[in-house]
Amino acid sequence: MTTAVLITGTSSGIGRATAERLAARTDLTVYATARRLESIAALEKTGARLLELDVTDENSMTEAVRAVEAEHGSVGVLINNAGYGEYGTIEETDLDGVRRQFETNVFGLARLTQLALPAMRAAGHGRIVNVGSMGGRLVFPGGGYYHASKYAVEALTDALRFEAAPFGIKVSLVEPGLIRTAFGDTAAHTLAASSRPSGAYAALNAAVDRQMAASYRSTLLSAPPQTVAAVIERAATSPRPRTRYVVTPAAKALVHARRLFGAKPFDAYLRLQFRSGS
Repeated sequence: MTTAVLITGTSSGIGRATAERLAARTDLTVYATARRLESIAALEKTGARLLELDVTDENSMTEAVRAVEAEHGSVGVLINNAGYGEYGTIEETDLDGVRRQFETNVFGLARLTQLALPAMRAAGHGRIVNVGSMGGRLVFPGGGYYHASKYAVEALTDALRFEAAPFGIKVSLVEPGLIRTAFGDTAAHTLAASSRPSGAYAALNAAVDRQMAASYRSTLLSAPPQTVAAVIERAATSPRPRTRYVVTPAAKALVHARRLFGAKPFDAYLRLQFRSGS
């Protein structure tokens, strides 16, 4: 019997690349999910099974987990990938938008994990792979609320890894750096929506927008989603998965530098990167 893999947020980017990669394996049955089935219809050709799943809706999450358990007994691998970035300064960003972001990035991840765990425990095995971000280890200006959601994922993953281990459940965190997906466009859109053209943070927001656009275009600083999908596959299938996987050389360098040098030198680096002007 194959192992059932439930992946959230597969309509594009990392989630879609992961579904395509894992569906090619004969030892896995992949359940690709999204809020709208039409957005993932093409994944059916890869062999993936399609489920409607909105991680901000209790009934939707419950039904998706039940559907997998009805056929396989338990979710063998849960990949919590759904997430997006709500960008803007701490003062200007609409908190309703921040709450929606936390519902997806944090509470949806947590609730879906709660729903999948009982059957995993009964089976005596399982995997949970949470897709976090290098943004859970360091912070860039203009993204404080997004980073806060990813710091939360770090904490939840660390606690869960310890709590679930006695039941044969392995938990890993994948921390991508800049990945060439629609994420950058979404972040830029929310940044523009949150800022005031002549406000106190106008120059900073313009600098953040320029830096973000240049970084996502850079093949040196960013990577395609297939790079992350390969790492998620290792976390999901390795006999001895690592607790953390930082993805892209640039992300590894930044995380190491932030840890090694501390806050003040990193702030100085940020001032150089996000200075106003052309």
